[in-house]
Amino acid sequence: MGKTGASGAAGASPLMVRLDAASKSVLARAAELRGISVSDYVRQVTVAQARKEVEAAGSQTIAMTPAEQLAFWAALNAPVKLTAAQKKLGKLMRGGS
Repeated sequence: MGKTGASGAAGASPLMVRLDAASKSVLARAAELRGISVSDYVRQVTVAQARKEVEAAGSQTIAMTPAEQLAFWAALNAPVKLTAAQKKLGKLMRGGS
């Protein structure tokens, strides 16, 4: 039988991640707030987020933060600026020369 760690997963496979000091500090603080180890925090949060992303990809749903939604909306509603090549192609398609 494989080892059973804090996560309860037998034969768990290790994952090493390099972080800058500020990122590691934030993770440590978040784990402390939950009263769990940094490893357990990273495991819980990243696996849950990965599952959401995989499910969203399967249902062809795009998940965006509020800031990403606003940026997407702004991009869709911005006036179109055609390049010279696009204008030339449009003229050609309308039968112009």
